[in-house]
Amino acid sequence: MQTYGDLKNKVALITGASSGIGRATAEVLGASGARVAVNYFKNDKGANEAVAAIKASGGEAVALKADVRKAAECAALVAATEKAFGPIDILVNNAGSLVERMRILDLTEERWDEVFDLNLKSAYLCCRAVAKSMMDRKSGVMINVSSIAARNGGGLGASHYAAAKGGMTTFSKSLAKEMAQHNVRVNCVEPGVIDTPFHEQFSTPELMKAFTASIPMGRVGTSAEVAQAIAFLCSDASSYLCGESIEINGGMLML
Repeated sequence: MQTYGDLKNKVALITGASSGIGRATAEVLGASGARVAVNYFKNDKGANEAVAAIKASGGEAVALKADVRKAAECAALVAATEKAFGPIDILVNNAGSLVERMRILDLTEERWDEVFDLNLKSAYLCCRAVAKSMMDRKSGVMINVSSIAARNGGGLGASHYAAAKGGMTTFSKSLAKEMAQHNVRVNCVEPGVIDTPFHEQFSTPELMKAFTASIPMGRVGTSAEVAQAIAFLCSDASSYLCGESIEINGGMLML
C-alpha cells in the first residue's frame, strides 16, 4: 500500500465510508497518519470495522452517523469531527448510490430527486459546511467521487445516476475555481467499473462480463486502487492539481 507521510495528523472526513471506495479511502488515509472520521448512515457494522482496522494499524478514527442529504446533519457531522480531532483538512465526498436501475418511462420524479440528493446535493452540503474553516486557514483539500457514468452515461437504467455524477464533476471544477484563491484544492475522481457492493447490487453477471470485455486491462478495478488515487490527491504530491477529474478505469474510457 502506498502511503503519504505528509498526511500525518491531518484531519480527514470521508462520507459514505462504511464500505467500498469510501472504506478503502478511510483505511489508506488512516495508514498515512491522518485522523479519520468515518461517516455512515445505515451500515454501522462496516463503519466500526473500518475504525477498528485504522486503529489496528496505529491510526486514529471515529465512526460518525449522519444523513448527508440534510444540511443540519452535515453541519453536525462536521462539528462532531472537529470535536474529536480538530479542524478538517481533507473532505472526501464519497456518499452515493444508483439506488435502482430505472428506464425513463419508469423513472419517477421521487427517485430522480432521491438520487440527486444522495449523489450531488450531499457533496454540495458537505463542501459548504467545511469551506469557511478551510478558507480562513488558507489550507484544505476537497475530493469528490464522481463516476465514469458522468462521461459515458452509465449502463442502461442509470440516467438519473449519470446525470447526478455529471453534476458532481462540473460542480467540482466550478468550486475549484472559487476555492483556489484560498489555497484550497478541489479535485474529482471518476472511477470506472470497480469491484464494490455497488455492482453486486446493481449489475448482473452478464452485465459485468460485458463491462470487463470493454476494459483494455482486462479486469475490473479495486476499491484500494481508487483509494490510492484519492490519497495522492490529498497529499502534497498533487500540490499543483486543481479542478481535475482523474479517470480510474483501466483504459475503459480514455480522454
